[in-house]
Amino acid sequence: MSTVRLRRDDLSVGLRFLAALPRFLRTPMTLAAMQDEVRQRFARREQNFLDAAALALAIPGSPYARLFDHAGIAPVDLAAWVRHDGVEGTLGRLFRAGVYLDCDEFKARAPVVRGSLSFTVDPATLVNPRAVVHGLAETSGSRGARTPVPIDLAFVRDHAVNTHVTLDAHGGRDWVHAHHGAPGSTAVTNPLEFAKGGRPPDRWFTPTRLDAPGLAPRYRWGAKALRAGSLAAGVPLPPATHAPFDDPSPALRWIASVLASGRTPHLWGYASTAVRLCQAAAEAGVDLRGTRFTMGGEPTTAARRAVVEAAGAFALPRMGATETDILAYACAHSGAPDDMHFLDDRHALVQPGAGEEAPGVPHGAMLVTSLLASAPLRLLNVCLGDRAIVSTSSCGCGLERDGWRTHVRDVRSFDKLTAGGITFLDIDVIRVLEETMPAAFGGRPGDWQLVERMDGALARPDVALVVEPSIGPLDEPRVIDVFLDAIGGGEGGERVMELQWREGNVLRMVREAPRRTATGKAPHIFHER
Repeated sequence: MSTVRLRRDDLSVGLRFLAALPRFLRTPMTLAAMQDEVRQRFARREQNFLDAAALALAIPGSPYARLFDHAGIAPVDLAAWVRHDGVEGTLGRLFRAGVYLDCDEFKARAPVVRGSLSFTVDPATLVNPRAVVHGLAETSGSRGARTPVPIDLAFVRDHAVNTHVTLDAHGGRDWVHAHHGAPGSTAVTNPLEFAKGGRPPDRWFTPTRLDAPGLAPRYRWGAKALRAGSLAAGVPLPPATHAPFDDPSPALRWIASVLASGRTPHLWGYASTAVRLCQAAAEAGVDLRGTRFTMGGEPTTAARRAVVEAAGAFALPRMGATETDILAYACAHSGAPDDMHFLDDRHALVQPGAGEEAPGVPHGAMLVTSLLASAPLRLLNVCLGDRAIVSTSSCGCGLERDGWRTHVRDVRSFDKLTAGGITFLDIDVIRVLEETMPAAFGGRPGDWQLVERMDGALARPDVALVVEPSIGPLDEPRVIDVFLDAIGGGEGGERVMELQWREGNVLRMVREAPRRTATGKAPHIFHER
């Protein structure tokens, strides 16, 4: 039994949450009210941007205020710019003037440097001063240290609006919902979002037991408080059902029971979770036809989508971050594996133009700005580490009808694997791990992973090609050879990098289950600290 106790600040946040929860649950919104709110957000979008920017600039120590001052821009200039150029045009002007934060600057991993100006962001200066802290979420840690983000029920309510309007555009008003995820963060907010629209989830599947040694007490007590508070409010939310990643049978049984009742099961979780469930269903002979999977947290690649669709299920990609919650949701007339509509009633999105790239903001990078007053963090041209192809093509689906006309696809991090002075882009690693290696040796998406050990004390780089043991016997030298040939395809810099890895014996094969982050993500590149 852990001797770690619930901290006093955790207790005060929990009591505040319990006090606010009954009213939140007892006042569900109708779909019509939610659709009307989306229309109002679009109608007020320019003013919402100006209000959000004013709040961000007024926070004591605001990094945005320092960047404005350095660029010689007065806050009063924004209104005229918006009238002339619109929200995105204004954000583009700000970016070109140096008013932005790249991912490392935003997370205080590197100083902000603009000419003679240099400072390090204090994360506290990004927090919405008007937010009421009903809980704390944390980023997954897949790109560095885990970052705390406040949870405000007002923001959960605002996000629920997008959740239900987008699901309705897919014909999902009467779907039976379940959430799959570890305790904390979305395991709290996602069930509450469903409940706010009058459709509380039927199940919560967690890969982590609530009594697991080492689980922080606030997660254990938070889950119990959510359950108890919902019962007291008369809107029961489900207790935790343990469904480890290596045994998804509890979730499969639930899906089968919902299908047998003539209804449509909808599971909200990570992309790798959906893939694992579909693989397990195929092995067990379980028919998933008609099941919907909202897939996020990891890229919805062509290989992952193919596994889901081969099971007769539907893949609904989503994009989001703990700092923002959902940013984009699946197009109902998808033209790409991860074709999504950017939810620009709640965020604005710009990208650097040709020749406008900056250090930390490469071609295709997504710069995000928060527009809602309830947003937990004030984001103004912040790069969260992702790039995408953005377009305004017409698709004719329900999300376009509701006002979301901007599409994003091919969303990938510009995370890099660097070892021994050699760097490979995440997008190249994904191709080799999901296509080349399974084609050559067997396995499916999620069975192959690169793990880099991050240890400054190591005398040499340590990179492992982790391979799922169930694939069967493998010849390590041949596996390494095929991987390096594929990752170093071509005659340019990639081949030079591959030769350095080969001659330095940097890569080794490990027969283990692929690693997951603390929140359950299974990244293609895992940085082990």
